[in-house]
Amino acid sequence: MWPGYTVFPDWNSPRASEYWVNELELWRQKVPYDGIWIDMSEVASFCVGSCGTNMLHLNPIHPPFLLPGEPGNVDYGYPEGFAVTNTTEARAIAAAERRQVAAAKEESDGSQPSSVSILHPTVTPGVRNINYPPYVISNVQTGHDLAAKAVSPNATHSDGAVEYDVHNLWGHQILKATYDGMLRMWPGKRPFLLGRSTFAGSGKWAAHWGGDNESRFASMYFTIPQALSFSLFGMPMFGPDTCGFSGNADLELCSRWMQLSAFFPFYRNHNVLASIPQEPYRWAAVIEASKKAMAIRYAILPYLYTLFHLAHTTGSTVMRALAWEFPDPTLASVDTQFLLGPFLMVVPVLEPLVDSVKGVFPGVGQGEVWYDWYTQTAVDAQPGVNTTIAAPLGHIPVFMRGGSILPMQEPALTTQAARKTPWALLAALDKNGTAYGQLYLDDGESLEPTETLNVKFKAGKTRLTATATGTWVESNPLANVTVMGVSSVPSNVTFNNQPVQSSSVQYDATAQVLFVGGLQNMTAHGAWRKPWTLRW
Repeated sequence: MWPGYTVFPDWNSPRASEYWVNELELWRQKVPYDGIWIDMSEVASFCVGSCGTNMLHLNPIHPPFLLPGEPGNVDYGYPEGFAVTNTTEARAIAAAERRQVAAAKEESDGSQPSSVSILHPTVTPGVRNINYPPYVISNVQTGHDLAAKAVSPNATHSDGAVEYDVHNLWGHQILKATYDGMLRMWPGKRPFLLGRSTFAGSGKWAAHWGGDNESRFASMYFTIPQALSFSLFGMPMFGPDTCGFSGNADLELCSRWMQLSAFFPFYRNHNVLASIPQEPYRWAAVIEASKKAMAIRYAILPYLYTLFHLAHTTGSTVMRALAWEFPDPTLASVDTQFLLGPFLMVVPVLEPLVDSVKGVFPGVGQGEVWYDWYTQTAVDAQPGVNTTIAAPLGHIPVFMRGGSILPMQEPALTTQAARKTPWALLAALDKNGTAYGQLYLDDGESLEPTETLNVKFKAGKTRLTATATGTWVESNPLANVTVMGVSSVPSNVTFNNQPVQSSSVQYDATAQVLFVGGLQNMTAHGAWRKPWTLRW
């Protein structure tokens, strides 16, 4: 990156976007991409002030510091519990770190690194000193120079605006220009953009990831309030660098984090080159933990897609805080668990060396029912009390809210393959024996779909109905329906008044779960092609 003289486009110029689109087209001729990741869009710089024309001596080929991983700057950071779970390795790492610190101290001889002197502008009465304003901000540079590691605040744009007044818009502007460029290359198709620096309204153009974090349990925790905040900012497509960006992950941290991020809208594992590899396949236990959580993620993709449609059309959230769904002031400070839409709740482990987690079950004092995702049984929880939940390594607690119906499909290697699998419904009855849900479908890629489908689900004590409106043709059949909270043995099960074979019906009296399979033949032309009623 930045192999020498580098400049930033001036988005205030009407010609900048045209230049950028042309660059995107030239790049596509060399690399057939279908999405773009915009990093370092805070107009970051490794020099101070203007380091370009006539000042190339200030523009280093290499940043004026050792990059992580280079000789003399090996990253020895590990998660909080590493010294306990990997005692021998931790001792060796600590010794190596001490040797590196000693060598660096000896080489520097205690002197401070030299830097090029930059002349401060003369302060003129009545004129803003925008490089050195009369207030202090949390800047890393001596003297609080706003030009440090960024474009100078007094740089003038083509329209006369100074950088000081528009600096925070740069990341937003490059996302808009990139979005427009991708639309030109793929007319009518939804662009996929990922940005680090965003602004109010950027959610219209791009997703956001949480920036460079650390391979620490503390960093994993902070991704939750960060995601909830960006939901309020109108950017529901959010996710962090799973397992951490800087520092070294270990089996325990990566297992917990891969499972947690499986329930974030945006999901990826990513780290700095200097850190040890942290792909899930590095540890057999992380493979299994990841597969377990990802199987749920892929199964509920139709639910997530519906949530994003609602976010797009109504401004609602995908990942949401408990207090947004339940009007309980005691929930306002809860940021260690979260909801996906109104129906699913995730209670992750956010600290090392434990095999359980405490979680609150909102609304139980008002009769709310919660079901364990894995056992499909109702949770025995008390109002206003944190419940201890078993969470051994490799298990992430997930719960489904009573009164909800989830449309699902089978997990597959890709989202495209998953969309070609049969449908299933998972219904969780509330205290009154009722539930509801919805599903939105389209072609998955058109910017403004002309053919859409909206399906409404409704359940009573002894029946579940599905009614669809719209022109999108969904050809995949319905395979099965699972209903939790069925209190008595069903005497007869019918689908649109046609009897379902008894061999396809299972009822667990202890768990109070009804499973009805073998529905493919009854819905061969499509699960939602016509209204239907399942009775039991």
